Amino acid sequence: MVGLLILLPSIALVGYFVYASIGYNVLVSFTDWNQLRPSYNIAGFSHYAELLRDSVFRVSLLNNLFLILLFVPSTIGLGLVLAILLDNRVRGEGVFRTIYLLPFSLSFAITASLWAWMYDPTNGVINTLLRSAGLGSLASGWVTDSSLTLYCVILALVWQFSGYIMLLFLAGIRSIPESQVMAAEVDGASRFRLYWRIIIPQLKSSTLATFVILMVFGLKAFDFINILTGGGPGYSTFVLPLDMYRETFGLDHYAYGAAIATILFMVVMVIVVPYLYMSSRRSEG
Repeated sequence: MVGLLILLPSIALVGYFVYASIGYNVLVSFTDWNQLRPSYNIAGFSHYAELLRDSVFRVSLLNNLFLILLFVPSTIGLGLVLAILLDNRVRGEGVFRTIYLLPFSLSFAITASLWAWMYDPTNGVINTLLRSAGLGSLASGWVTDSSLTLYCVILALVWQFSGYIMLLFLAGIRSIPESQVMAAEVDGASRFRLYWRIIIPQLKSSTLATFVILMVFGLKAFDFINILTGGGPGYSTFVLPLDMYRETFGLDHYAYGAAIATILFMVVMVIVVPYLYMSSRRSEG
């Protein structure tokens, strides 16, 4: 009883600021509130039906899916490779671990601004280095080129998250009993077979955790993309959070923006709920 009383304020705050806010957003999505002045007249599923006909929403959804398709496996693969390299007890491991983890310790606003400067077509460091190396023909507009800009965003995101994913994998590798590694080495297993057959198969929980983290961020990335490209040029880097922000605060379509937010919430739940279920089953077992 005492424990419940101690937790009651936290439960109340979480209930109000999280679950009540989600419920209010869902309620607004069924209304006709499309001006600054609130309106709670029920409009049914009209906004959700309109989403199916909205070309900007479809482009945002496809961009989101494409971003996830490249960003998640690339970051997981790079993070795993870095973790394996550091697990081999290289000299100065602490320094390398700090260097790899540093990008994630910076705010998304700072790193997005940094990459925006690097991608600048005129004075950006990437084009400057290319021209200095005699490779000026490879210089590009980068984030001003609609055919490249989404790839530029994905590259910057991989750089930001790979160190954090490396740390998760490194913790998983170091948690494997040393006896298993020694037994495999006694049996003559090469370093490649040791990782491929013994270590990597035991990283399922770490892989699942990194997958969920990256998927959720890839779906709800807003500040990073908004600062780096603003969704442009055109709608080439528009994703669901940017579309929701534009509709809600740019066009005052509050109910329509709430419908987009509800769809985004449902997609995130489709990813998170199975993970929580599997985690609870694993802890009970």
